[in-house]
Amino acid sequence: MEIVTVLFFVAVVAFGFILYTLKSLLVVSSPNEVIILSGSSNHVEGRAVGYRSIRGGRAVRIPLLERVDRMDLSNIAVEIWVKGAYSKGGIPLNVNGVAHVKLPGEEPRLSNAVERFLGRTREEIAAVARETLEGNVRGVLAQLTPEEANQDKEAFVSKLLDEAEHDMLRMGLILDTLKIQNVTDDANYLNSIGRIRGAKVRMSASVVEATTQAEAAEQKSDNWAQSEIARLDADLAIGRQETERRIKDAQSRREAMIAESRGVVLAQIAQTRAEIERQKARAVQVERQLEADVIQPEDAERRRMEEQARGEAAKIVEMGRAEALALHSLVEQFQKAGPQAREVLALQQMMPLLSQIVGAHHPVRVNKMTFLPAEGADGSLARQAIATTEQIRAATGVDLTEVVSRLGGGSGRATSRPPQAASLPPRNTPSSPPPAPPPPPGASAGRAPLPAKSVT
Repeated sequence: MEIVTVLFFVAVVAFGFILYTLKSLLVVSSPNEVIILSGSSNHVEGRAVGYRSIRGGRAVRIPLLERVDRMDLSNIAVEIWVKGAYSKGGIPLNVNGVAHVKLPGEEPRLSNAVERFLGRTREEIAAVARETLEGNVRGVLAQLTPEEANQDKEAFVSKLLDEAEHDMLRMGLILDTLKIQNVTDDANYLNSIGRIRGAKVRMSASVVEATTQAEAAEQKSDNWAQSEIARLDADLAIGRQETERRIKDAQSRREAMIAESRGVVLAQIAQTRAEIERQKARAVQVERQLEADVIQPEDAERRRMEEQARGEAAKIVEMGRAEALALHSLVEQFQKAGPQAREVLALQQMMPLLSQIVGAHHPVRVNKMTFLPAEGADGSLARQAIATTEQIRAATGVDLTEVVSRLGGGSGRATSRPPQAASLPPRNTPSSPPPAPPPPPGASAGRAPLPAKSVT
């Protein structure tokens, strides 16, 4: 029993020792690293090397003959800072960039990396890559102007990758990415260029903006003009349609309007004719009424006045005849009486004028003065006749002596023409009214004019 226990214990110890030995001799590689087993000979691409590499796998290390080294294949960030690198044209530039490098995991670059970086840390590898890339940056800047390096960074990086690729290949490094972040200069050259170009850009932008605004305004004007033209065309079309509609309506209503107008005209004609007939009847009525009211009474009045005038005319004729006979008799007696009859007749004719002669109704102009003998109040009749004759001559301008002489000279014709009582013209005095004007010719002696009467 004790022997079995001892054997079991020995077996367990032996198994544990074997496991520990296998674990220490078995090497396992992760995907992001390469295991280098140094000490054994190996052939790589036809050449003999003293190591073998394992990537993403496992291998058994030969104890006491091989050594195990690990190389990390993950990216290494390298910051590039180049200061005072002269560009084409002699302008010093400052370049800031970032690069990512890594160790290769396959041949033939792996051999170069094993030879140069086996056993080194990542910081040391990054320092070597930084120095190499800074040198490449300086070499590329010498071929570019500051404007090209600053404006076209992609071309700058492309040239830098082309130049750095060869160096990285020889060193056993892989350049994954390279980015240039900033390109500056201490002399403010790029700043001045930027200002100039900024001014040009602003000027171009202003020109473009002004041109754009002008084009926009022109386009706006064109659009407005087109819209106005379209609106006017639409209004014109609407107006034409409205005009055509009105013309059609007018044409359709023309016959009705003509018939209506014709009916109105015929009605007016009939009304006018009826009014004419009514006015004719009224005119006949008015004429009859006028004849009954005015003409017949006036005609009767006219006949009455004519008869009255005939009676008065006959009376006047008879009176004239009587006066003519009386005057004829007077002349005969005057001729028979002799000179004294003349004086008596003159005195009889002058007696009505004594009141006018004696009275002083108006200023008297003395043209002639006759002196008579001074006698008493009972003077002779001759003196009184002379005084009266002179007074009549002064007042009326009638010389009674001359009148009597003419009457005496014409006594031989008394039988054929009776003398008038007096041929003296009447004298207009302030107290006597002027003689009435003679009646108009053609007026009836005994008929008054008809009064005017308005007849409707």
